[in-house]
Amino acid sequence: MTEQLTPTSSTTPKPLPIARGLRGRCPACGEGHLFQGFLTVRPRCEKCGLDYGFADAGDGPAVFVILVGGAIVVFAALMTEVIYQPPYWLHAALWLPLILLVTLLPLRMVKGLLIALQFHHKAAPGRLAPSDEARKGGA
Repeated sequence: MTEQLTPTSSTTPKPLPIARGLRGRCPACGEGHLFQGFLTVRPRCEKCGLDYGFADAGDGPAVFVILVGGAIVVFAALMTEVIYQPPYWLHAALWLPLILLVTLLPLRMVKGLLIALQFHHKAAPGRLAPSDEARKGGA
């Protein structure tokens, strides 16, 4: 059965939680800010009041960013060394700023993305389910 649009229903789709996370917005309403400061998550959304207590990205954003950014920088440094063989001081001058760019710039977006995906998939810490015997009242 297809859903019919009524005059009161919205014809424009809401942005996906992925886009909200990348922009650093509330995963529920898309209007409130997710962060206070660079990487500190706010306690709650100032627009819809969503409690951000569920948000625990852990070290995931840093791992993803470091692995991808490190691969880019190492590949570029190796290619530069093989082709041009510059002195070591030039390597330091080239690659240290690039490391900062490819790790710090995407870190906030990746953290917001992982928090939005946690919200969308209702991810929570694992809990042990009671065994069949405990549910039946057995010992």
